[in-house]
Amino acid sequence: MSNPDIGRSILAGLIGHGVGPSLTPPMHELEGSRHGMRYIYRSIEFAGGADSLPDLERLLEMARRLGFNGLNITFPAKQNIMPLLDRLGPSAAMIGAVNTVLFDEDGAAVGHNTDVTGFKASIDDALAQNRCGHVVLVGAGGAGSAVAHALVMRGVESLQVVDVDAQKCAALAASVHAAHGFSIGQATPDQLPQLLARADGVVNATPFGMAHHPGTPFDPELLQPRHWVADVVYRPVDTALLLAAQKRGCLTISGLGMAMHQAADAFEIFTGNTADRSAMLQDLNALIEAESLHPGAALHR
Repeated sequence: MSNPDIGRSILAGLIGHGVGPSLTPPMHELEGSRHGMRYIYRSIEFAGGADSLPDLERLLEMARRLGFNGLNITFPAKQNIMPLLDRLGPSAAMIGAVNTVLFDEDGAAVGHNTDVTGFKASIDDALAQNRCGHVVLVGAGGAGSAVAHALVMRGVESLQVVDVDAQKCAALAASVHAAHGFSIGQATPDQLPQLLARADGVVNATPFGMAHHPGTPFDPELLQPRHWVADVVYRPVDTALLLAAQKRGCLTISGLGMAMHQAADAFEIFTGNTADRSAMLQDLNALIEAESLHPGAALHR
C-alpha cells in the first residue's frame, strides 16, 4: 500500500527568544521524515519587550500568508499571542497560554497548549496505574501552570503550590479552580519541610537545574524514599534535584517525557498524523547526547 504522506509538504516554525539551540526543529523534521513528508521547521527569533505586540502580529500574519501549517510559541509570547488568534482550543483556554498555533483549512489561527497534555502524558507513563497522591509543586510560573492543571486532570488528591511570588500562586489557584472546581493550597518556600513531610510527590517547575541556573529548588535532604520526584527541566536530563533524589531512593521523572510528548502533540496538530512517540523519544535522547559530545554545535536545521 502506498504511503499517502510521501512528498507531502509541512512548513512549521518556532517563535520565541533564544530559540536557536532548540531541539524542537530536528525532532519535528525527523518525525516528518519517518512519515515520508517534506517537513521543514524554522526557528524565528522574537525578543519581545515593550511595544512588541505589533511585531508579533506581523510575524503571525506573515506565517499565515507564507503557507505555514503551524507554529510553536515559547517565551516571551505564550500569553501575548492569545488576543491575536482567531480562536482557542480547550487546552489553551484552560491554561491561559498558547504554545502551539494551527492554521486551519480556512486560514484561521487556532491556539493550543501541549505543555499541559505533554506533562500529563509523561506522568501517565511514569506512574502508570499508580495515583499521584498528595503533591507539592514548586514554581507557579508558566510551566507550573501547565503542571498544576495536568495534575488536577490526573486526579491528584491534594496540591500545594510553592512560590516566592504570592500573586503568582493566587493567580494559578484561581485558574485551576475556574477550570476544574479544585482548590489548591498556596505556600512559600519556608513551608516546604512541613509540606514535603506529608507529600507523596514533588514537581520542580522552576529554572533550577538548568545549565545556566544550577542548583536545586529546595534542600534534597527533605526527600524520602516514598516520594516520586519530577522535573520539567530536560537539559540536562539528570538535574541536580533528580540525582539527589535517586540517591535517596526516590522514583524520578525527568523532563524528557514532557518535552517529547508536547512535541508529539504539536506534530499531530500540524499534520493530523499519529506521532511515533517511542521513536521521538529516541531521537530526543540522541540529540541531547550529540549536544553533550559537541557543546555549542547547532542542532537545529
